[in-house]
Amino acid sequence: MLVPTKKNQYALRAIFELAKHMDQGPVKISEIAATQSIPQPFLEVILNQLKASGIVNSKRGFFGGYFLVKSPDRVSVGDVLRFLNREPPTTDCIACVSKTSCPFDGRCAFSSMWIRVKQAAFDIYDQTSFQDLIDREQDTGWPDKQ
Repeated sequence: MLVPTKKNQYALRAIFELAKHMDQGPVKISEIAATQSIPQPFLEVILNQLKASGIVNSKRGFFGGYFLVKSPDRVSVGDVLRFLNREPPTTDCIACVSKTSCPFDGRCAFSSMWIRVKQAAFDIYDQTSFQDLIDREQDTGWPDKQ
């Protein structure tokens, strides 16, 4: 997984938005969806799935919404991606669509390279906390340049 799927990108952006509102109370799905340009029906499903991760939780009612359970500096991009993808073993080839129909049956010359590439990507994901992303946004001021 070098580039996260669209669903995973939505999940990362949703958690990023929750991280920015840490300790400010629950954030409504409609606000997250609007701010992060995420279709609300997808966001509802994604956030509901993420509740099982222990990273986010929700509160019902008029003043309800979703909130981050852990501090943004304790949640990495890798944590979220692993949860959403039910991380397959690092020995699984990221190039093969189906392990059962691989024409090389474990004799792929590229296999070790793909494993190293995947590990390098996850090293970066694991070293990037949501607090790092918030700090980066504040340092660059890029949301103000829209």
